[in-house]
Amino acid sequence: MITFLYYRDLSTAMRFYEDVIGLTLEIDQGWSKIYRVTPNGYVGLVDESRGSHRANDIKPVQICIRVADVDAWYAYIRDIGPAGLREPRSSAELKIRAFVFNDPEGYQIEIQSALA
Repeated sequence: MITFLYYRDLSTAMRFYEDVIGLTLEIDQGWSKIYRVTPNGYVGLVDESRGSHRANDIKPVQICIRVADVDAWYAYIRDIGPAGLREPRSSAELKIRAFVFNDPEGYQIEIQSALA
């Protein structure tokens, strides 16, 4: 499965997902860059001028990445200082601990860990 996100500035988005999130480029299609997030899950970053859609200020998509230590990730991301950063919260109902922040063009990213 690939979730495609559309960007006005593809190179800034690429640097963010590679340098901050730590994803590795799997497929380079020029104006579309595909990164593996899980063994069978990918995120595709698309230059809006070439893709099927255009970037929009409304971002009704959230990318959620499950990690072993959400608090360590929060400390790392906090030092970078992205927009929309919220402190980690635990949800007994959902059995997760998570925090959110925005990528360079406003897509929300959730980093979460499972609660025991």
